[in-house]
Amino acid sequence: MEFELWWLLGFPLFFALGWLAARVDIKQLLSESRALPMSYFKGLNFLLNEQPDKAIEALIELVRVDPQTIELHFALGGLFRRRGEVERAIRMHQNLLDRPDLRGRERQHALFELAQDYLKAGLLDRAEELFAKLDGSEYEQQGLKFLLAIYEQEKEWNKAIAVLRRMDSVTDESRNRDIANYFCELATAEITGSGPDNARPLLEEALSVNPNCVRANILLGDIAMAEGKVEDAITFWTRIEQQNPEYLSLVSEKIFNAYRQLSRSEEGAELVHGYLSSYPSLDLLNASFESELEVQGAESANRLLRDELARNPTLLGLDKLLESQLMDAPPERRNDLQLIKDLIHQHTRSLALYRCDSCGFKARQFYWHCPACNGWETYPPRRLEEREATA
Repeated sequence: MEFELWWLLGFPLFFALGWLAARVDIKQLLSESRALPMSYFKGLNFLLNEQPDKAIEALIELVRVDPQTIELHFALGGLFRRRGEVERAIRMHQNLLDRPDLRGRERQHALFELAQDYLKAGLLDRAEELFAKLDGSEYEQQGLKFLLAIYEQEKEWNKAIAVLRRMDSVTDESRNRDIANYFCELATAEITGSGPDNARPLLEEALSVNPNCVRANILLGDIAMAEGKVEDAITFWTRIEQQNPEYLSLVSEKIFNAYRQLSRSEEGAELVHGYLSSYPSLDLLNASFESELEVQGAESANRLLRDELARNPTLLGLDKLLESQLMDAPPERRNDLQLIKDLIHQHTRSLALYRCDSCGFKARQFYWHCPACNGWETYPPRRLEEREATA
């Protein structure tokens, strides 16, 4: 009986409360809708009908009617920038900054957006100035990333190093690899400019920042070789085996040429052949073949190629074998061999590329700095065919 009484009295009460809440929500929604200008609904309608130009004009009208719509200013400014209408974006964000009532986070946001506008317009000095003003704000980290891109574009490596060290101070992520590459860029500029004396300390700094910086040892070896210090050059280049043996393929030919200058070609050929046995790669195969050809002759070089192909079969290796056999082929076989080689070589052109691990960009030459995604050391020093075979 008590249960029936509770049900008879409670159910109508809960129904009445629910109906009242719904009426209040509907009234509030209608009130807010009437408060919105008609331009808002026009802009929304144009967006839904995929008419962005008319939508923008309608929203601009809304901004004129109600200048307090700060978030709409930001939205329109960002839309203008993405559409390439940079001047309109700059005016939109500059108008926000000129408002005396803009304070705190909103002002920092406007600075950040305007700096991106200047960057998009190619006004790097103005963009740099504004990004630098974001220190201590919630946009500081994003601003530092843009500053880094500007300094890389302008090759302002000292400033780029300072930015990376600031980023290291506020995050746990180590950027020593990139800093070492910036020192290598500074050293490269010194080598082609004032000379190697100023480059050497920069490369030593790169190695102190990142002891595994292969690039620094390659450049130190190049400097020593240019100065006639052949033994020192060999020392720098052979250190790479302890850093990352994959990169020996980039210096194997240089190592053999250095031994040749010392009249120790057999020792150089033996060292390069040992690298090939321990760390097989197509570039090491080429260097080993050339050194063996010079020291031991065509028969021994061809035997080396055949043995390596049996161990690591690749089309690029086969192409090299056919090239070597053409040297000593009798006239009646030369045309057939040449035809086979040309067919294989045409197919292997796409297999002889390097590929960036970050963005997938392919190139015929090795890059320390990817020209597509601007990543540092994102190219493994191995040809595409080798990497696909081991994947």
